Amino acid sequence: MIKINFNFKLCFFIKIVICSLLINIQSIADESKVLKNTVIGNNNALIKIKVFSSLTCPHCANFHNQVIPKIKEQFVDSGKVQLIFLDFPLDQAAFNAAKLIHCVDYEKKNVLLDKIYEKQNKWTQGSDINEINENLKKIVKSFGINSESFEKCLVDEAVSDKILNNRIDAHKKYSIESTPTIIINNKKLKGSASFENIKKTIEKLI
Repeated sequence: MIKINFNFKLCFFIKIVICSLLINIQSIADESKVLKNTVIGNNNALIKIKVFSSLTCPHCANFHNQVIPKIKEQFVDSGKVQLIFLDFPLDQAAFNAAKLIHCVDYEKKNVLLDKIYEKQNKWTQGSDINEINENLKKIVKSFGINSESFEKCLVDEAVSDKILNNRIDAHKKYSIESTPTIIINNKKLKGSASFENIKKTIEKLI
């Protein structure tokens, strides 16, 4: 069971509100850092699927672990579909985990994303954010993020701004209210986020 108390969530949403008010102000963070989304598949694929998810969301973990492999096998590997994973954190723990994915080398992003979802039941166990962060440290250590790098990542303004600004933009553009939300060629998927439903939609576009 994920232990996220009310104050924990409230502080996170206050951050989003503040970020929304400042969205047009240029970040003073290091602009030399290239912040790329986690992507699988051919850039020239006819079908682009955006997956908006929160890394503490059990439904998102199930989708990533059970549905994504089927999409990859049937449509991504053949070059028909490109998957784009986008952050839509619903709490501070998900926000921190998303930052860490942006702080590893680009080649390791997909592997870390898989690991975060694979071990979601373990690292989300904690009475407060500090305990959860300690759990995350154990996961990212093997990805080249030591304790010092971990702390720097969590306060990196460029990374934080990218995640929060993209979350705000996604909410406005797609009216996202829950996760996972699946966008196929810029249209929100109707119905369940099941493989069968997604497959049916893809086949209509091929």
